[in-house]
Amino acid sequence: MQLPSSLLENAVNEFAKLPGIGKKTALRLVLHLLKQEPETVQQFGDSISRMRQEIKFCQRCANISDGDICSICANSMRNQQIICVVENIRDVIAIESTQQFNGTYHVLGGVISPLDGIGPDQLNIDTLVQRIQTEEVKELVFALNPNIQGDTTIYYIQKKLQHTTCTITTIARGIAFGGELEYADEMTLARSITNRLPVGQYVK
Repeated sequence: MQLPSSLLENAVNEFAKLPGIGKKTALRLVLHLLKQEPETVQQFGDSISRMRQEIKFCQRCANISDGDICSICANSMRNQQIICVVENIRDVIAIESTQQFNGTYHVLGGVISPLDGIGPDQLNIDTLVQRIQTEEVKELVFALNPNIQGDTTIYYIQKKLQHTTCTITTIARGIAFGGELEYADEMTLARSITNRLPVGQYVK
């Protein structure tokens, strides 16, 4: 793509680095910004820069946060005795959009996948075990993607918590095995959360 300005080309190249954004889409976005007032573009750039520099991760659940503790963990109206274990922050957003879960979360930061070089030590598993041991947790809900990696992770954590008194469940398999939570429609995900079942029925 031959562009008349190196500044324009540099901006297009930066936008094209984003997932799902090709050169043509990047060019449309840059040309759109070029039509805006300088103050608007400055605000856009500042918000991205500030987000990257100032955003934090909750010290309790590893969700994204503006402070040391995220708004979900700090909300006294949430059921603090139920923890929903998810792979990543996108899954928190997906479940929250269903408005069917009123507990707290724990973001693992991935799943166990030996082929990808990801082991238990690279995930937020120890902090989850510590939460179970120190907090009055009545139920642990696994909401991991229904695939081999997700089931392996559930099995590993379940083994580490085999002496716990809290109930361990997983979301119902209304989501097809091999699917991903962020692509599930809200109705299917909501039913899976509502109709969660004991882990032993799915993970052996």
